[in-house]
Order: sequence, then C-alpha cells, then structure tokens
Amino acid sequence: MTLRRFALPAVMTSIVLGLTACGSTSNLNPVNWFRSDGVKEVAVIPEGGFLEDQEYRGLVTDVVEVQVLRSTGGAIIRAKGLPPRLGYWDAQLVPENFERPVDGVLTYMFRISEPPYHTNAGRPKQREVLVGQFVSNTKLQGVRTIRVVGERNSRSSSR
Repeated sequence: MTLRRFALPAVMTSIVLGLTACGSTSNLNPVNWFRSDGVKEVAVIPEGGFLEDQEYRGLVTDVVEVQVLRSTGGAIIRAKGLPPRLGYWDAQLVPENFERPVDGVLTYMFRISEPPYHTNAGRPKQREVLVGQFVSNTKLQGVRTIRVVGERNSRSSSR
C-alpha cells in the first residue's frame, strides 16, 4: 500500500523532470508553454482598408411607412419596406452624414440584402420588412424631420 502511494508521484516527477530537461526552446518543456515570445506586430489597418465604407447591400425598393416612437433617452425610428420578391434579409437603417442633421433633416438609407437564390414574388404583405433604429436625444437636437430613403421613394416624419 505504501509503495503504491509513492509510485504515482515518483513517476510524475520523473516525467516532469524529463520534459524540463528538453531544450529551452522545445514545445515539450512545460516551462515554455505560457511564455511570451515578446512583442508581436499586428496590422492596425488591414490590407485594402476597412470594409465599412464598402456597402454590399442595396436599397429597399419602396419605403412603405415611417414612424418615430418616443423612447426613454431618445426615439425609435420604425420603418417598413417592400422589396421586389421574397427572401430579402439583413435589413438596417444606415445613417447618412455620420448621423448628423443637415438643415434639420436626419437621413437614413434603408439597406437590405438580396437573397442568394431565386425566390418567388409573393404577395406584398409577405414581402414586408420591418427595421428599427434607436436615436439618442443628443443626436435628435436640432432635428425637425427624419427621412428614410429607398430605391424608388423616401418617407419622412416631422415634428
């Protein structure tokens, strides 16, 4: 019983000592497992620039409705769009002018992604897409009108 109690620790100690005897650059050496190799250079700007400026989504065909709902600390812009067929996705209200009003008008582009495959047209009620965007009271200062732009039309809501 006593021999068995000391056998496992003795075997483990010999394994650890054997591995630490490996070269200082060896990956088998447990001392090297969490050692930093120094400072690594990381690219701050990826090659080709950032993808934020490259919008891959198109505009929704028609903006059907725009509502501005008061909320704690700001407002929620709710817009309903109508794409030409079923399956459109990844909809978002994308602000223009860094979400700053121009002549009292805050403008958003209703962006949406096309389906990757052919879909049926469906009925208009089936194709409706709803999006929302929160705008803080700070960004609403000086805003008289909120406009949502689609491909064929735009809708506005005024104070």
